[in-house]
Amino acid sequence: MTGKIPIAIITANEQMRSIINRINKIADSDTSILLIGETGVGKEIFAEYIHKISNRSQNPFVKIGLSAMPSELLASELFGHERGSFTSAINDKKGLFELAHTGSFFFDDIDDVSLEMQAKLLRVLESREIMKLGGTRSIPIDIRLITASKVNLKQMVAEKRFRDDLYYRINVVPIEIPPLRERRDDIPLLVEHFLKRFAPEKNLHVSTESMRMLIGYDWPGNVRELRNIIHRVSVFTDKKIEINDLPSEICQNDRAHSLIKGCANCYNDGAMDFNEVVNCVESHMICETLKNTNGNQSDAAKSLKMSLSTFRDKMKKYNLSPQTCFTAH
Repeated sequence: MTGKIPIAIITANEQMRSIINRINKIADSDTSILLIGETGVGKEIFAEYIHKISNRSQNPFVKIGLSAMPSELLASELFGHERGSFTSAINDKKGLFELAHTGSFFFDDIDDVSLEMQAKLLRVLESREIMKLGGTRSIPIDIRLITASKVNLKQMVAEKRFRDDLYYRINVVPIEIPPLRERRDDIPLLVEHFLKRFAPEKNLHVSTESMRMLIGYDWPGNVRELRNIIHRVSVFTDKKIEINDLPSEICQNDRAHSLIKGCANCYNDGAMDFNEVVNCVESHMICETLKNTNGNQSDAAKSLKMSLSTFRDKMKKYNLSPQTCFTAH
């Protein structure tokens, strides 16, 4: 099954579909969810999706990016303040927790929160109430908590940089979102989506060679990087996106060049559709990597920066083995 899922989760990838199915099963509960993934994989989109399909969807969805918030302002933003509680507090102010009452609250970059603020967050989650800065009464809150981290929080707990009690409170249901390099079959769909979003009037399309370049690139900035590049390209291109329209970091990508050389069949078929391009590139990438690692699947998976289970799933999908790669590719 391929295509678009509501709230702009664009995917054709089986692993992503499995993640979405898992989310669908728990969306209506009040279970805390921890989204784990590299910067740019779309954690905020997933948080919005969880809220929109939950029974809180008609209530507020409040989000805060903790990495961008100065620590001295964070407490006031989260809890609110009473007039006169500090020099510039000339009016009462509701905090984000209070604004999110009956809805969902999304903490992005929870790994960037100080230990002092972690203690305050834990008290809120345990008591389900807050007190404004300068206030004298507790205010009850009812929120569904969704948090996100770009790093391994368990490692931070071991290093005493993240409270273990808070970790267990937010890590009820962990959801790991794979990086774009582990779901290259989503790249053509995402490219098409962003072209329609940023330049719907141009009816742009991507040449076969350019698509191979895009699929072969590792995307260290993940979906966010892809979105920004397609936005940039769509501004300067009028009809077909060719290789010389792409940024140099994509065109000069060594892996992309090796894939192009190994994918002669793709070059010879100018009418190849997106799925055929993906299948050709992925199968050749897997075989080339297996040959470079002397058939060691674990080393090949690490080289491609994907999990061993994902690597083996793709081998099964393309009916590949180390033997067939050494003899046929």
